[in-house]
Amino acid sequence: MLNRIRSLFTGDDDAEPGEDALQAAAAALMVEAARTDNTISEAERDRIMSVARRHFNLSEEEAQDLLSAAVFDTEDVSPYLRYVSVIMDRCPPGHRLWIIEMLWEVAYADGVLNDLESSLLRRIGGLLHISDVERGEARKRVLARLGLPDDTGLPV
Repeated sequence: MLNRIRSLFTGDDDAEPGEDALQAAAAALMVEAARTDNTISEAERDRIMSVARRHFNLSEEEAQDLLSAAVFDTEDVSPYLRYVSVIMDRCPPGHRLWIIEMLWEVAYADGVLNDLESSLLRRIGGLLHISDVERGEARKRVLARLGLPDDTGLPV
């Protein structure tokens, strides 16, 4: 599986489009969200693994491979536009909100939302044609799922 995932990140023409490409794009965006403070904490790694396993029905090893490939591919650059275009190409408009929920989960992995995380989610939401209202509703669903108060991360 790792070779298949790496081929998706490197743009290898032999890579099969579809669900694997969506998984690779989603993982890269989650890594970008986690890395907004220039580091990926253990809590953020654990959350990415958990979200990937749940959303994509992956084994622990497959989720680790996906995370490793995403971390490697996104080092030294901020290529999230490339991954957004994969999602736009392969995911119908009414089904793009799931990526925002995944990103909110990663952003709140440490129980706090910083300004850079919030800004990234706003930018990606706009690129995915997700309204601020839909993005806010997704945030509230994630906070409820994580057992965090509604005002977590909001300016005081």
